[in-house]
Amino acid sequence: MEDRSPIISFKDADIINGEAKVIYGLDMDIYPGDFVYIVGKVGTGKTSIIRTIIAENPLEKGHGEACGYTLEGIKDKEIPFLRRKMGVVFQDFQLLMDRSVEDNLMFVLQATGWKSREEMDKRIGAVLESVGMGRKAHKMPHQLSGGEQQRIAIARALLNDPQVIIADEPTGNLDNETADGIMKLLTGINEEKGTAIVMVTHNRQIFEKYPGRVMVCKDEVCTEQDPDEAIDLELTI
Repeated sequence: MEDRSPIISFKDADIINGEAKVIYGLDMDIYPGDFVYIVGKVGTGKTSIIRTIIAENPLEKGHGEACGYTLEGIKDKEIPFLRRKMGVVFQDFQLLMDRSVEDNLMFVLQATGWKSREEMDKRIGAVLESVGMGRKAHKMPHQLSGGEQQRIAIARALLNDPQVIIADEPTGNLDNETADGIMKLLTGINEEKGTAIVMVTHNRQIFEKYPGRVMVCKDEVCTEQDPDEAIDLELTI
């Protein structure tokens, strides 16, 4: 029987940004295979939820779990193991600019405990092929377009076969056509591999073209949108 336990769960959780609470009483369950958007205007707490999931922001009130780890009171030594179960994709790519694509990916594998050079080379080749970048291994990041850099960032997120990919505005720095390619890539990973995707965006066109569950952040709360109701335009400017 298929396990329908959530891989990310919040119960009555207050989400903070620095010292300030930005969301009160968050209830959210994300299951294997879900594609979930977190939407809202700037400053409504979208990215703070992401930072709480990856244990960058502490969870001081309520309950949270991610990939088998309890978020409230998580120990510093546990955080790297939590993050190995996730892939994180950022708006600004966050590639290491002083080394090649291959060496960017090699760095992650070495940092997460891989030892065999043969196995690492094989895994790097596989993830680059999966994002259409199989011939770019020896390129430097500055030799790639923004869309290509984001594909490399997604390949990096896939290295350890994560249960979930956390994507914070992954199309924010891309033109519409390039963003569309990135969305096709992410939805393909979701459909073909069953990898859950949690994506922060304020781009209405994206979540209307590529449907998923939508969590709306507004007025210090974040609630799931009824799929039959229209989303307030103000939320996605």
